[in-house]
Amino acid sequence: MVIETAKIPKHWNYFLCIEDDLLHLSRWIEFAPENFGCFSVELARLLMTCSSEVDVVAKALCARISQTAAASSINRYRDVLASHYRNMPQNRVFAPRYGLTLSPWTNWAEPNSPPDWWLANNKIKHHRDENFHLASLQHTLNAAAGLFTLLILYYSDRSKPLTPVPRLFHSEKYAYRDGDMLVFLPS
Repeated sequence: MVIETAKIPKHWNYFLCIEDDLLHLSRWIEFAPENFGCFSVELARLLMTCSSEVDVVAKALCARISQTAAASSINRYRDVLASHYRNMPQNRVFAPRYGLTLSPWTNWAEPNSPPDWWLANNKIKHHRDENFHLASLQHTLNAAAGLFTLLILYYSDRSKPLTPVPRLFHSEKYAYRDGDMLVFLPS
C-alpha cells in the first residue's frame, strides 16, 4: 500500500489543537460576558500557549516582511506588522457560536501599546503569585483570536486554502470560509 504525503502547515495544526481545547473548555465555562473575568489553571495554560505561539509566528511573519527588521519583541512586531497591515488594529475575529466579536490587536492603534492579553501573559509568566487572576477567559479568547489573525496573514501566501477551517473563529477581513476551506483575501 502506498501512502501519499503532503507538507502540512504545522502552526495551523497547533492552532487547531488550541481551538479544540477552547471548545472543550466551553462546556465548563460559558463564553459570556458574565464569565470574562473567570480565571483558572487551564485558562493560564491556554493563554501562555497562545502567547508563546504568537511570539513564534509574529517573529516569522516579520522576517518574511522585512529581513532587516530584526523584530524580537511585541513592540517591534507591532512596528513591522501594523505598518505592513495597516488595518490590523481594527481587525475583528468572530466566534459566532457564542455571539462574540474579538478585537485582539486594538491596542496596536497606539505606538508602544502591547495588547492587554500580552501584558496579562507576561505578568502571569513572571509573577503568577500576584497576577494569577489575569489568566482570564477574556484574555485567553483574545490571545487565541490574535494568534488566529497572525496565522491567516502568515499562510496567506499559500496557493492552496487552509483546511480544515476553524470551528470557533472566523475573520471577514483576511479570509473567508468556502465549505471546508479557508480562502485568503488580498491583504
